[in-house]
Amino acid sequence: MPREPASSPPRAAVDRVPPYSEEAERGVLGSVLLDAERVMDLCIEAQITPDSFHVPAHRHVYESLLDLARESRAIDVVTLTEQMQKAGRLEPVGGAVFLERLIDGTPTAAHAEYYVDLVRQKHLLRCIIECSREAEGECYTSQDSADLVLGRVEQAFMDITERQHGAMTSWKAAIQRTMEHVEHILTTRRGLTGISTGYANLDARLHGLREGEMVVLAARPSMGKTALAMNIAERVALGERDPDRTARPVGIFSLEMSHEALVLRMLCSHARVEAFKISGGYISHADHGNLTAAASVLSKARIYLDDTGGLDILELRARARRMRKKHEVQLIVVDYLQLLHSQEYARQGRQLETAHISGNLKAMAKELRVPVLVLSQLSRAGEQRGERDKRPKLSDLRDSGAIEQDADVVCMLRRPCKYGEEDEDPLLAVVDVAKQRNGPTGEIELNFEEEYIRFEDRAHGVDDAAGAGAFAGELEEVPEEAGGVAP
Repeated sequence: MPREPASSPPRAAVDRVPPYSEEAERGVLGSVLLDAERVMDLCIEAQITPDSFHVPAHRHVYESLLDLARESRAIDVVTLTEQMQKAGRLEPVGGAVFLERLIDGTPTAAHAEYYVDLVRQKHLLRCIIECSREAEGECYTSQDSADLVLGRVEQAFMDITERQHGAMTSWKAAIQRTMEHVEHILTTRRGLTGISTGYANLDARLHGLREGEMVVLAARPSMGKTALAMNIAERVALGERDPDRTARPVGIFSLEMSHEALVLRMLCSHARVEAFKISGGYISHADHGNLTAAASVLSKARIYLDDTGGLDILELRARARRMRKKHEVQLIVVDYLQLLHSQEYARQGRQLETAHISGNLKAMAKELRVPVLVLSQLSRAGEQRGERDKRPKLSDLRDSGAIEQDADVVCMLRRPCKYGEEDEDPLLAVVDVAKQRNGPTGEIELNFEEEYIRFEDRAHGVDDAAGAGAFAGELEEVPEEAGGVAP
């Protein structure tokens, strides 16, 4: 027999039969007719939909079963026949005889869990195949950059994964895990439910940066929002002020500043050296020593910096996903929201585009289970309200009200000396927690050392209502017989 040439193309993928199990599909439908109350619950919990069935006749039957379940009607051959006849689905599947065969071919519903899982697995494989084909087609036809195409493909596969995570958690297990978390807070972290920002005043108000939350830090230009975000990132990465003394990996997306400028700013801030002196080409021996020491400390911090400008939101999500998987980052900083764009919504107006970007950032925080600190610009509305009321408000968030809706926490940063307020203190910086979904709002005070681009805690920065004393070290020691738990 002559050998086939090595260059012979493989058999076309279109000749292949999509993965499915007709027996399992018939088993699921027959089990529902035998024990509807139990098996329908299994199907719904496993997220079985009509599309989970490959055979069209089976899909029609399951659609009618779902209709009966939604209407809370009894499910048996008689009611199913009536429902399918009313919807015009009975004749296409072969009439009532077809339904009788489903029961005859399923002697017992005892193996329903196995049938349901097999149908779910085959449907998942078909979804993967379909997603792969769409990805292949886009690679040939899309005019976008490869990075953007990769971001969309990764997101499409992640959407498949997210649909599989709908299993219900038992109430008892949820209570147990929550109480373990509460005990950990009370005995070790003293009221800190998230990652410490490194600022006692800010932590007293926020109780830390919590996983899955989108925290917006908004300000007008030159108020120091990038400086505060970088100071927080530095303290989280070093873990020096964390109650557990835990250094955590941090991911930073800097759409405004290059990595050279950002690293220089962080070095000067940590070393307390004026960056202006370095740009002038002269610093003292003491400052040079401080810079060297700062470089030694910061080089050990696990900070992962991406300074790509003009990122599409889907591409940023893809990069953040890879950063989370590869480096296990526990905090993500985005500087800043208005520099992101969405190719999908770019032609629908900036307001809708910003709303899409904001929603994706919130979804990213939930997907990756990390806090996402997002910097945002404020509009000029505050400066136009008059001399007496220039303090930023939630309505001043630029481009879209969706930012306010999506964010779990919104902090407004301002420096009174920049607004010409009476008796202004050049060091004073005010962080107004204007929204907090799971806690109180109000203002806290920090010191901003402008020459070093560094924020520090300020004494008496939080009122008593926020419990500042309890976090800042004013909490009295609890006797050991009380279990070490604060009252």
